[in-house]
Amino acid sequence: MPSYDEVEVGTELPERTFPITRADLVRYCGASGDFNIIHWNERIAKAVGLPDVIAHGMYTMAVAGRTVTDWAGDPGALQEYTVRFSRPVVVPDDDGGAVLSVRGTVEDKREDGSVVVGLVATVNDGKVLTNAKVVVRLR
Repeated sequence: MPSYDEVEVGTELPERTFPITRADLVRYCGASGDFNIIHWNERIAKAVGLPDVIAHGMYTMAVAGRTVTDWAGDPGALQEYTVRFSRPVVVPDDDGGAVLSVRGTVEDKREDGSVVVGLVATVNDGKVLTNAKVVVRLR
């Protein structure tokens, strides 16, 4: 858990990888109440032009955000989080699913004890989140 004083602009967070499986999507459907069929039914997802079932955008965003909250040591330290969804996370029906890779870099230190972390989130080397910024308060 880093302190505000020891973090500098340019500090890199440890890269994290997160597997995303169809079972994760079904659990998220139940937890969020978002049962949109494209998140669990391959036939329908393909019928509407998708390559396969896709992860919920908010699920992808939440998983990527863990990179910062785990680094900060406190999920409650997160103050702001903004992203643009640049491409869907396609989740194949196999044992591996998709693997979300997330890197972060401290881009700014604010006088209030918070830092701005820019995230890069990819699946198969393709960016799935763009302009991802997290503001987190450090001790």
